[in-house]
Amino acid sequence: MTELFFLAPSGNALATVTAGIFGLLIGSFLNVVIYRLPKMMQRESDNYVAQESGKPLPHGDRYNLTVPRSACPHCGHRITALENIPVVSYLLLRGKCAKCKTPISMRYPIVELLTGVLSAILIWHFGSGMAGLASLLFAYLLIAMTLIDADTQLLPDDLTLPLLWCGLLINLNGTFVPLRDAVIGAAAGYLSLWSVYWLFKLATGKEGMGYGDFKLLAALGAWLGWIMLPIIILLSSLVGALVGIALIVFSKHGRNNPIPFGPYLAAAGMIALLFGKPIVQIYLGFAV
Repeated sequence: MTELFFLAPSGNALATVTAGIFGLLIGSFLNVVIYRLPKMMQRESDNYVAQESGKPLPHGDRYNLTVPRSACPHCGHRITALENIPVVSYLLLRGKCAKCKTPISMRYPIVELLTGVLSAILIWHFGSGMAGLASLLFAYLLIAMTLIDADTQLLPDDLTLPLLWCGLLINLNGTFVPLRDAVIGAAAGYLSLWSVYWLFKLATGKEGMGYGDFKLLAALGAWLGWIMLPIIILLSSLVGALVGIALIVFSKHGRNNPIPFGPYLAAAGMIALLFGKPIVQIYLGFAV
């Protein structure tokens, strides 16, 4: 039974260390995605509204994940390559802009460290083959979605839909689950939260969650199969309830203020990827 509670290593030490370093670099890029993607969506929406109404486009400049270069939002100082080394640059700069000395959010090195550590864990667990590389993509998209949803209460289609389709494609050969389980998982994941949404709306007249949550659970079902959906929903609900209560009690977070559900789904999905099979075995053991 003890093996159920530990990750069984599949990757070698070199691959694990390499994945950790690679993850630090990807974490730096994810910080850009988290910051810029919502702004890109807003600019696109503003331009569409202006175009439909015959007004000049409010955003005519080029703005995407690579252009313009990253800069301090306070003084406009362009960040150099030496100032953009994951974690190291933050420590050397003592968490401040090199020019204006404005404090830099700790989120940036935390995201880099999280991505690096998680990358190493996934390659150590799944190895450096298809399953290991696929698990990295899974983790990177979930990290980006978690923080975007926490900031904006939006789960962009640009992230949820690729995660969904990649899950189905990766399971064509049963990388994580048989394709049949993946397809059923995608459909059941979407329809389960869609049903909850409409039941809640009919009962209260309010919207309890966004459509992005449906798509995210569908994507998790496509990756992990339908059998993991009850575990994901249970874990995300428990974590969400605990965090929500803590916010209300300790942060004076209003009961009517919405709390994004996407981060809890993402966390539950990552737990299910790493520990889902042992959890199912334990559950079936208790159920027998």
